[in-house]
Amino acid sequence: MKNKIIVGFAALLLFVSCNNDKKILNSLADYNNSMESKGYHFGDKLDLPKDVLENAESVSISFGDKETSNLVVDSKYFTLGDNAVTFNIKTKGGETLSQDATINVFTKNPVQNINYEVVAEYPHNPANFVQGFQIEGNTIYESDGQRGSSQILKYNLGDTTPIASTKQAEDIFSEGSAIVGDKIYQLTWQNKKGFVYDKNSLSLLSEFPYPDVMGEGWGLTYDGKNLIASDGTKNLYFLKTSDPSKVVRYISVAGNSEIYDQLNELEYYKGFIYANVWQKPIILKINPANGEVVGKYDFTEIAKQNTKGSDDVLNGIAFKGDNMVITGKNWSKIYEIAAK
Repeated sequence: MKNKIIVGFAALLLFVSCNNDKKILNSLADYNNSMESKGYHFGDKLDLPKDVLENAESVSISFGDKETSNLVVDSKYFTLGDNAVTFNIKTKGGETLSQDATINVFTKNPVQNINYEVVAEYPHNPANFVQGFQIEGNTIYESDGQRGSSQILKYNLGDTTPIASTKQAEDIFSEGSAIVGDKIYQLTWQNKKGFVYDKNSLSLLSEFPYPDVMGEGWGLTYDGKNLIASDGTKNLYFLKTSDPSKVVRYISVAGNSEIYDQLNELEYYKGFIYANVWQKPIILKINPANGEVVGKYDFTEIAKQNTKGSDDVLNGIAFKGDNMVITGKNWSKIYEIAAK
């Protein structure tokens, strides 16, 4: 009889403990879900529910191979945008609980909507699936994608006949490009390598592998020191120009209420990175120091005139003086934009 009482008491303790653990995890999940849309800023403290703190001996947050018990949104651990984390809770009852969550970190300053006007229109070859787009003087340098028709070419603004062009192999899907001195660097989508061309003749000079941390190649620009690449995520990678397989640093991009990923075509101009967001008619103005979106162009009306399907989207950013020049995949026009 005595043994039955002990077993029953142990079962009761186990039942109470399991219920308590479930309560802790449910309370934590409710809190994280409520904060996902609201988000945090750097320096904010995670105000975890009493049900969690009163029953926890310790709480930590892990980010892959990093872990901290400081429940503050610290830039040493968190990036702007979405952060996939795991909460690790050691209860006062000796149990170890874990729960995955997403913590969104936003910037504090509002994003400025940049007003503009179209000041000129130029023809563009609608056969060109634009991936990279630059202007030097009156010359357009363009990287076009699609397997079997990928190429690098150049032509005069206002004309569509190439001055020079270089075709890619059938298995190559070309992506973003950037001018560096007398050379042009070009990424590929899934081939894990890029190309370097002579800017004058567009003859191929060399190839390079890009960093493993970049799953794919999307956009590319140059800030006067480093190449800056996108890979379809929220991250922008600063690469050594002398060896683009080496990452110097990276930033994650977000605004004060929105997270941006699928960052695509890039352009650097006067201290800011301009980024197209794939399949969205917007171009972001980004602070390269920290990834903060400080401004946004909304080109919805222009995109409506040129977009008929899912592929022929806004994609192409360059600067002609202080005016932005934009186009898109298979668009028949190039637009020159003046900010108001």
